[in-house]
Amino acid sequence: MPLGKAAHENADAKDTVLLGIPEWLACINDDISRALERGVNIRQLVAARACAIDDLLTALFHWFELDKTELALFATGGYGRGELSLYSDIDILLLSPDVIDDEVGAKIDKLVAILWDVGLEPALSVRSVNDCLEAAHDHTIASALLEARIITGNETLQDVPCELVNELWSQRTFYDVKIEEARVRYLQHHATEYNLEPNIKTAPGGLRDIHIIGWVTKRYFRVGKLYDLVQQDFLTEKEFDELSFAEGYLWQIRHYLHELTGRNENRLLFDYQREIAQRMGYEPQPDDDPNAAVERFMRDYYRCAMQISTLSEMLINHYYETIIEPQLPDAERPKTQSLTAHFNQIGNQIAMAHHRVFAQHPDAILEMFLLMGQHGLKNIRTHTLRALKIAARGIDQAYRDNPQHQALFLANLKEQNYLFHRLRAMNRYGVLGNYIPAFAQVTGLMQYDLFHRYTVDAHTLFLIRILHRFLDDNYRQNFPLVSAIFQRIERKEILVLAAMFHDIAKGRGGNHSELGQSEAISFCVAHGMSTADANLVGWLTRYHLLMSMTAQKKDISDPEVVTEFANLVGNVTHLNHLYVLTVADMNATNAQLWNSWRATLMKQLYSQTRRILRADIDAPTNRQDMISATRAQALEMLDSVDNQHMNREEVLALWEDLGDEYFLREITEDILWHTEAILNHPPIGRASTADSPPLVVLREHRELALDAVQVFVYTQDQANLFAVTMAVFDQMNLDVLDARIITATRDFALDSYVLLDRSGTLLADVDRQEELKARLIEAFKNPDSPKLTNKRMPRQLRHFDVPTKISFQFNEAANQHVMTLQALDQPGLLARVGQVFLRQNIEVHAARITTLGERAEDMFYISDQEDKPLSEDKLVTLKAALKDCLSMPKEGQ
Repeated sequence: MPLGKAAHENADAKDTVLLGIPEWLACINDDISRALERGVNIRQLVAARACAIDDLLTALFHWFELDKTELALFATGGYGRGELSLYSDIDILLLSPDVIDDEVGAKIDKLVAILWDVGLEPALSVRSVNDCLEAAHDHTIASALLEARIITGNETLQDVPCELVNELWSQRTFYDVKIEEARVRYLQHHATEYNLEPNIKTAPGGLRDIHIIGWVTKRYFRVGKLYDLVQQDFLTEKEFDELSFAEGYLWQIRHYLHELTGRNENRLLFDYQREIAQRMGYEPQPDDDPNAAVERFMRDYYRCAMQISTLSEMLINHYYETIIEPQLPDAERPKTQSLTAHFNQIGNQIAMAHHRVFAQHPDAILEMFLLMGQHGLKNIRTHTLRALKIAARGIDQAYRDNPQHQALFLANLKEQNYLFHRLRAMNRYGVLGNYIPAFAQVTGLMQYDLFHRYTVDAHTLFLIRILHRFLDDNYRQNFPLVSAIFQRIERKEILVLAAMFHDIAKGRGGNHSELGQSEAISFCVAHGMSTADANLVGWLTRYHLLMSMTAQKKDISDPEVVTEFANLVGNVTHLNHLYVLTVADMNATNAQLWNSWRATLMKQLYSQTRRILRADIDAPTNRQDMISATRAQALEMLDSVDNQHMNREEVLALWEDLGDEYFLREITEDILWHTEAILNHPPIGRASTADSPPLVVLREHRELALDAVQVFVYTQDQANLFAVTMAVFDQMNLDVLDARIITATRDFALDSYVLLDRSGTLLADVDRQEELKARLIEAFKNPDSPKLTNKRMPRQLRHFDVPTKISFQFNEAANQHVMTLQALDQPGLLARVGQVFLRQNIEVHAARITTLGERAEDMFYISDQEDKPLSEDKLVTLKAALKDCLSMPKEGQ
């Protein structure tokens, strides 16, 4: 029967006072922390705390006279392994040969009570042998029992926990259930070691990956410690040393997590990363940027995590291949067939034909990965992996300069089958970092922000995986245009090489795109590629950010912006490659930031640029051409659909009233939607007056996904319309992706917004739609002081220092200033900006909203309330007011 905190309610409080245990425990923890500061090995300290708790429990076991019973006291789980951090779970089992009587139960209650009172919060189970046998059907309990270590009591029971597990679980069944458990655990952490806030215990590459090695192997080899597997020839000395070092590194992090939080905390949150980096000796250097020290710390963590997960995967597979596989029936054993003189296929794995393959034939390293692609194999036998790790260390400059090796490497990139899996294996086992030394430098390299979700090496490989998905029917429907373009690109290795080099120069200082361009061209030329191909790879590396920055940060409804972009791109070949690379790059950087609106911007920029580059005589080249072309397209669409509910003459008359700016900034589908809504709202038609009620309509954003909502507002223009609207959106937890604020020739505002609904219910919830409309209409009636909601700063954002930067550029064509704002993406940002505009009598004509992780990078077209440009003095005043408004302290919001 499990016991919990309820037992301590009947405790005798004087026991705690008499024994002085809390003070003793505090002294133990202080001694451990001071010893770590002096450089004592963390492995000794986690063992020392386990020994201290052993002494305490033994003393209490005798204090309550449990030594006079048939009970045995066991440490289980991590405590059973002799590993305790400051606030680790203390898993203990009281095991009895028979059912426990009331008298013994009362003594156990007192033991549990005092443990709770002194703050240990034990995970204590009290079971008879029969109860334990029943409980061991649960594989998590079985795992804990495998590590059961008797502390004191009835020694005749010391082998019972392991015997029960062996009785219930076969080698194969236990292996299968632990592998499935690991698979589920990996998925809970996005199947990557590179999460921004990793759980150092349960995430891939965490301590649990070391534990699983013991769970599946110790019961077969009947050993208690991981090092014992070396003596069984299951684990090599070097592998043990690598695991031991990485485990010690994680234990040290865990110690500081517990010390900082005062609890059993295993999540390496942003809240703790800087402090732990400092405690572990990562000090900033004179020329460092503010995040350099914590980034070095996290890089070392990620490298340890990858080392642990790689070894864990290899050793678990080794156990299966050497222990379980030989016991399988003949029909279930994998069949062996020869692939080449150097390699065989065993089941769905590739294997060396003999153990000297790599030593005698160094080219076989790259040949093996090519064969994997050609034969559809993504797994490697463990004896081959072990040989591969050793052979990879021999890849030097002479190896890289060998034409045969260069041809094999390029052939690997041309072979698309399982390319991601093959490159991932190359990276994990040292081949990729040794063949391209610059890639080794970015392995584990992270950027301390919320935008870049993965390390540079993981991001690069994910990008290549997404490129491959553009050919997959299961993903093609999500990226129809990109997929169609990628399929038509014949030399796909060009994009793969650009992907590999686009971020390879990060972390060195300077412009990583320019540095990467130089390295990419040198690599391609050295590998015998043509000058044209090398320059294309270099150009893509140099300009890999151009398209996303243009689409997100510039007004692509302005033909001059698109023409300038087209001139930089130069030709359709460059455009096609850049578009595919950019979409894949954005998704691989942070899939959560890819949404329908960004997809729309990218598609719009691609289509407009392609028309210009193909010398389309109908492609608009100036503002008036763009306006005329948009009106013509809208009219053509109007004539091609069932428009009986819209009179053509009324439509044309309304369009005359809407003004040129409207047709410059809106797309044809939205123009028809707006037109129908206005004409079907009689008070706002041509007879509308200042007293006409506002029109507010909603629909899903239809370009790609169903995650965005379009809101169209048509009402009499008023000075503070933007501020009022932003305040209402903020009150309803709606995030603004894009805003188009246009004034018609009759002084009516036509405002279009693309929103993301945090709750995801706006489109389906009619009541919430009506609430939004009602709130907007009411706010337009009483616009003088829109109410802002007071929201706390999200936990993650508190740890980022994003300086507020504001700049202005005059746009002659629009006769307006373009204000660019970079700031921390704090709650209510746009609503607060709107308040400043309101107080400073600023008119907003358009806005482009971009959120990049913790950073907001927004653009506003502004003027005074008479539509005149702002004076220099006004710009200075506005900039100061915005900085003052956005410099609120991070705490207490």
